[in-house]
Amino acid sequence: MMRQIVAGLFLVAGLALFLGLGVWQLQRLAWKQGVIAEIEAVIGGAAGPLPAAPDPETDRYRPVRVAGEMGAEELHVLVSSRDFGAGFRIISPLTTEDGRRILVDRGFVPSGQKTAKRFAGPTVIEGNLHWPDERDAFTPADDPDGNWWYARDVAKMAAALHTEPVLVVLRTSPDSTVMPMPVTTEAIRNKHLEYALTWFALAATWVVMTGFALWRIRRRNG
Repeated sequence: MMRQIVAGLFLVAGLALFLGLGVWQLQRLAWKQGVIAEIEAVIGGAAGPLPAAPDPETDRYRPVRVAGEMGAEELHVLVSSRDFGAGFRIISPLTTEDGRRILVDRGFVPSGQKTAKRFAGPTVIEGNLHWPDERDAFTPADDPDGNWWYARDVAKMAAALHTEPVLVVLRTSPDSTVMPMPVTTEAIRNKHLEYALTWFALAATWVVMTGFALWRIRRRNG
């Protein structure tokens, strides 16, 4: 009898734990979806002037419109496009009308266009401020001498091109040879539904296992 009581307590406690964790992940899912919706609203907003001192936290994703002169210098960041395969993001400096110098992510070109000649000169751009976090323990070291970069490290790119640590990712490109890769929310991790289903599956497994244990105890005692 005591074994049945203990097994029953384990059943209830484990079930409550797994279901509680699953519900918590559903709550986190609702929160994350709300955050993503807010970010998407910011990304798609009307473009305004470039802030005097952009902040990586408060100004991330802010849409801006900037007039100036696109420089001919480029950094090439290795990237893969879902539709076009391997290629490079083209990062260039832009000198604004008031003399500031910032970074511009012009978009994607296929590998074969790495060294092709591209537009440089007066232009007006629209895009979103961004400070990507793309580097981790598995990211290769950049090769500035060979102009092979493996992450958009804004501070490092700014030092290489002598600009402010400010990056504008274009929505549209003034150069038809470069395909814009605008800022989206696709890179924001949102696996809370997957986690919730995992906890609920564990709850079901726990019920089956402890239920089988109870059945064996009853059968043995019977």
